[in-house]
Amino acid sequence: MIIDSHQHVFWLGRDDKGLVGDLDAEGIDLAWLLTWEVTCIEEHDNRPDWYEHMNPAQFRRDGSHPGITLTDLIIARDRYPDRFVLGYCPHPAVGHASKLFRAAWDVHGVRICGEFKCRMLIDDPRCLELFRTAGELGAPVVLHLDVPYLPDENGVMQYFPRWYGGTVANLERALQACPDTNFIGHAPGFWREISGGADTEPGTRPGGPVLPDGRLYRLFDTYPNLYADLSATSCLRALDRDPEHARKFIIRFADRLLFGRDHYGSDHRQLLSTLDLPEDVTAKVYAGNAQGLAPAP
Repeated sequence: MIIDSHQHVFWLGRDDKGLVGDLDAEGIDLAWLLTWEVTCIEEHDNRPDWYEHMNPAQFRRDGSHPGITLTDLIIARDRYPDRFVLGYCPHPAVGHASKLFRAAWDVHGVRICGEFKCRMLIDDPRCLELFRTAGELGAPVVLHLDVPYLPDENGVMQYFPRWYGGTVANLERALQACPDTNFIGHAPGFWREISGGADTEPGTRPGGPVLPDGRLYRLFDTYPNLYADLSATSCLRALDRDPEHARKFIIRFADRLLFGRDHYGSDHRQLLSTLDLPEDVTAKVYAGNAQGLAPAP
């Protein structure tokens, strides 16, 4: 069995039928569908550059877009009930996030809190309240991290206005504050920390050989409630930049890693196939860990 633990619908030019066709073509049995709530609370929350990738039926007359909505996920799940597990992450800054998530759990069968992709620090009290609610219900939380500051080519720190969640320091405080909640790390701000010296690496997706003392090692070793999904270009880069290291990393943390794509196609499976992973490791990564965190209904 193969579970794609990081997927969206009605985006990147495909509807639910198109997504299921892609799952079939790639031999994927089940996908976690995740929301991305976009607000207009701050200037950079609204993303016009993403409009061509979103569902035009959701476009608002005020010129904004709500992102990838729970409504669209429900439509897809109801049409293909055997192929999807629903995720939902209400925006904590809007208010009543815990109540909304509980309602989605009860009414719509949501089983994952995600994708958290908000311009808020993940250890903000409003976020922690939502994460604790997810933990009480047994739902894992999928976190998108993009750091607020990045060094330029001269090592001078520059503000990165489209940040999400904060840094791994914020992640660590959330892990400590919510020990009964399972967190799944994702995106450039998370995967850059696979290598030591991440603070000096320019660009959102560093390349080159992985250096010792990456912060992810200590976080995985210290916090049993930390997981990660192997999705998106950010993880592909983190693994492909140093395949020898990637194999050792996946084997060492085989109980904490989930196959995911955040896109379409076979790039992620092709990369994993080149690493000569043991069968028990691939079984955990491709399905076992995801089934343990969010069993299919």
